[in-house]
Amino acid sequence: MSAEHQTTGNANGHLWGERAEDWATIQEGQCRSVYEAVLTRFITHGTRHCDAGCGAGMAVQIAHSLGARVSGLDASESLLQIARSRVPSADLRHGELEQLPFGNASFDLVTGFNSFQYAAHPVEALREAKRVAIPGATVVIMTWGDPAGMPAAQLVAALKPLLPPPPPGAPGPFALSDKSALEAFATSAGLQPVEFLDVDCPWQYADLATAVRGLGSSGVAARARASSGDVAVDKAHEDVLRSFQQPDGSYKIGASFRCLIARA
Repeated sequence: MSAEHQTTGNANGHLWGERAEDWATIQEGQCRSVYEAVLTRFITHGTRHCDAGCGAGMAVQIAHSLGARVSGLDASESLLQIARSRVPSADLRHGELEQLPFGNASFDLVTGFNSFQYAAHPVEALREAKRVAIPGATVVIMTWGDPAGMPAAQLVAALKPLLPPPPPGAPGPFALSDKSALEAFATSAGLQPVEFLDVDCPWQYADLATAVRGLGSSGVAARARASSGDVAVDKAHEDVLRSFQQPDGSYKIGASFRCLIARA
């Protein structure tokens, strides 16, 4: 493992694990319908499943409940502790997406739920997913859906002024939302695109404080806090959230995610 990979992995792991409990109890579940749509389709009893970038383990937990033999990897030890407590029998390891600690052709299904694009070298990470999948196995890449008209895109945009300037040519958060770009990403790693699966997944919070805690638990929010401070990040989220308050005081923000189903 190169020093570049190790440093990036440690940095991302710290950021995404900074508020691990809030992520696990509030924000991770906002994508539950995507996990269920994918896993109920591709898992049968005994399926060997690897979740690359498993986070706090909600997808691992769902896969296990469906009868899968589950493995996973994440860069955040804090999130892995929660995942291991949820599924003690799963083989969950700390490490880098670019160097998965599993053997060749070990899995019937490999998923990357909002993970490959956060690797230091995304194509290398996806090649690793292909390596550990048996030939012909399914590899699922999840990313944001089309940002045009998506309410949750406003929350993403709100943090942009608070983040450090990105490197020249760095892809934006919705770079892979374009179908052609997502297919090109898959084929560059040697995968064969099969079909797209788009899932509507509205984010819902009981009150403003819960919404701010949930939104503030992402690695992107942690990076914004390090650059601009807690107050600025919370205020940016609160300003956007105002227009999504429901009559009962809860909050509902429309969001959608796109999965590319590919063949190893």
